[in-house]
Amino acid sequence: MNDWTDGYVADIGYTYGYYSELNPLRIKQIFLYAGLKFPEIGTACELGFGQGISLNVHAAASAIEWHGTDFNPSQVVFAQEMATASDSGAKLFDDSFESFSSRPDLPDYDFIGVHGIWSWINDENRATIVDFVRRKLKVGGVLYISYNTLPGWSSFAPMRHLLTEHAKIIGSEGLGIITRINGALEFSEKLLAADPRFLRTNPQVSERIKKLKEQNRSYLAHEYFNRDWHPIHFATMGDWLIPAKLSYACSANQLDHLDILNLSNEQQALLNAIPDAMFRESVRDFIVNQQFRRDYWVKGACKLSALEKDDQSRALRVVMAVHRTEIVLKVTGSLGAATLSDSVYGPILDFLADYKIKSLGQIEQAVKDKGIALPQIIQAAMLLIGSGQISLAQEETVIVKAKKHTDKLNKFILRKANSNGDITYLASPVTGGGIIAGRFQQLFLLGLSNGLKQPSDFAQFVWQILSAQREKIVKDGNKLETVEENIKELTEQATVFLERQLPVLKALQVI
Repeated sequence: MNDWTDGYVADIGYTYGYYSELNPLRIKQIFLYAGLKFPEIGTACELGFGQGISLNVHAAASAIEWHGTDFNPSQVVFAQEMATASDSGAKLFDDSFESFSSRPDLPDYDFIGVHGIWSWINDENRATIVDFVRRKLKVGGVLYISYNTLPGWSSFAPMRHLLTEHAKIIGSEGLGIITRINGALEFSEKLLAADPRFLRTNPQVSERIKKLKEQNRSYLAHEYFNRDWHPIHFATMGDWLIPAKLSYACSANQLDHLDILNLSNEQQALLNAIPDAMFRESVRDFIVNQQFRRDYWVKGACKLSALEKDDQSRALRVVMAVHRTEIVLKVTGSLGAATLSDSVYGPILDFLADYKIKSLGQIEQAVKDKGIALPQIIQAAMLLIGSGQISLAQEETVIVKAKKHTDKLNKFILRKANSNGDITYLASPVTGGGIIAGRFQQLFLLGLSNGLKQPSDFAQFVWQILSAQREKIVKDGNKLETVEENIKELTEQATVFLERQLPVLKALQVI
């Protein structure tokens, strides 16, 4: 393996994922819910941006100046192509963390994002990141960092080690990473079939191996087969960040903040009796068996009064992100599935059903006759945004400025949909982030730009693209073989698209 990779998988590209946690707009709502002052974000940086989907979407869909680096030059080429297409001004490099951190042309940042990469790099690179954050994150600035954590990974860590050892020792470099991954997974199944005592003590490992076999090999290569893989305790992360003068703010995941979804009354009482916030987080990880943490850390936390929290929460703007008929009043947390109260959520969702942007203060006035108070609205917004059913919305001036860039970026992504479905998100200037849209939805949008109107016309348009590449639709795990079956399925999907998805995409100004 070449030295420049530093032990990281480089012979297969990373997936084209989008990660909403890297959208700085989320900080406002989550910090307010935690009773913390949030910074205004003007400059932002992502370290280890992969294919650059998240960074480019956020750069195009906001007024934020973005920088970033990723060590893999082939990924950076693609990311730079996206940045050029959107004309967002994002500055992207293929520097190592050490080289990037010493660049003299970088500004100080209000926000730095490190998604996932922390778990797959060595201590030297970790120290470089911490030093970069120490020097370049502004006072009051926020670090978002996500990482594999303990105790959740304790039972599977030995199995992961065995998989990588098989790929390294039994597999051959000349066969390529995908073949070595497949060989390691096949061996693991043979091992588990031999009824080892390890499996008796950790029975969940068998099911996890089955799920791994179904997952994208590019994802598995980067998730499980790097040289370095270090899940750590939350407290250990805190120790790492001490030199950067950071303090823990809160989880970056909205649903983590809702104890009613994740903790029993007894567990809440236990945690509430712990005076130290850091130790409380460590104990919570044991209660929920945390595997992956997504956290905000801040350089100088400032508490808000209850009055400030309520007033600023009223100013938050939200918009419906799915069709009203597709709203699901159920959400899943660590305790399992929970059903939401229709008497509370129904009036809120009905008020948002015109797909126009509303502030929480406007919602408060609209539903006050229903006996719904501001705290209930604030919690409902956390839950509905956390479950992806509504979204935060930017200010109008930002939306107008961003739209010219999101239009260009979305045009670039739609062109890619002609040949593959790698990118499954489009950029919204309203939300400042990505909106899920699969390949067929993207192709329907291309058809719309060509003046198509009827579902049957959209189906024929998409089928011509698929058939020219000898592709067929897979439905419920089965390939549709005949032309009639494929066109029927495309017609049905186009009907749903026009009736339910298109109005939302228009409201979010994706088109």
